[in-house]
Amino acid sequence: MLITAALALMLQVGPNPSAGATPDYSEEIQNRPPRNGAARDNKVLGPLEPVPPHIANSWLKRCLDLVEVDPARAHVQAQLRAGETKGDDQVFAQHCLGLAATQLKRWDEAQAAFIAARDAAPMNDARFRARLGTMAAGAAMGGGDAPTALTLLGIASGDAEAANATDLQAIIAVDQARTLVSQGRLPEAEPYLIRAQNLRPGDVEAPLLTATLLRRMERFDEAQAQIEAASALAPLNPAVGLEAGLIAVLSGREEAARISWQSVVDTSPQSPAAVTAKEYLAQLPDTATSAE
Repeated sequence: MLITAALALMLQVGPNPSAGATPDYSEEIQNRPPRNGAARDNKVLGPLEPVPPHIANSWLKRCLDLVEVDPARAHVQAQLRAGETKGDDQVFAQHCLGLAATQLKRWDEAQAAFIAARDAAPMNDARFRARLGTMAAGAAMGGGDAPTALTLLGIASGDAEAANATDLQAIIAVDQARTLVSQGRLPEAEPYLIRAQNLRPGDVEAPLLTATLLRRMERFDEAQAQIEAASALAPLNPAVGLEAGLIAVLSGREEAARISWQSVVDTSPQSPAAVTAKEYLAQLPDTATSAE
């Protein structure tokens, strides 16, 4: 059957939630952790912007390519170059060192390298400094240091704002929200997700994460409004269907949850989300049994 975007939207979000007690579903459904963000390319600046002319450097390109196939070797080469260079070449060396250390899960070293690259970058290139600061924050989170990550993200946000880099500001706001959630500071995360939505109104990530956050805070009516906004932006996104079902089932709407999760299976049958949706469906009571 051909599924149109309008039909997919209707299937995924179901009817508006009604009042009702939260059913006693498994811990997996009730305490599902927030989803991982869409992977962002760590090469140079990522997918949102081109490489600035001043970092279009052949050594950096070779080092970045080496990170992909042999991060340990790239790590050694970047360390050696970092000890021999200054200026832009120091930025290149520290940048590659940070990426190689990230691949090797040497988080403290990666954080230090990205900070060194940021501090050596030209002061008038606030956009690039913001990107490097965001990478440093990611390394801090990889090492489990959320307070340092928040500090680094705050600095990166200021750089992104100075550069008028709206998309980057939105990405940083989402990262700030994720970091706060990792510390259990859910209410503090909400304004950052709203900021991300305002900065990038056409992007599905922020409303989807907002829906997840509100669901975890048991604000189901508001979560439903956010998941409907997310589905309007990306009606066939399987993560939206999964979250819509979670909101529905915790609002006492089992049939709406069934429809949402089944839509994930039908529209994205080969995806990991479909596997999860099938697991969720298996935890719902049988329709025939419920009707007796």
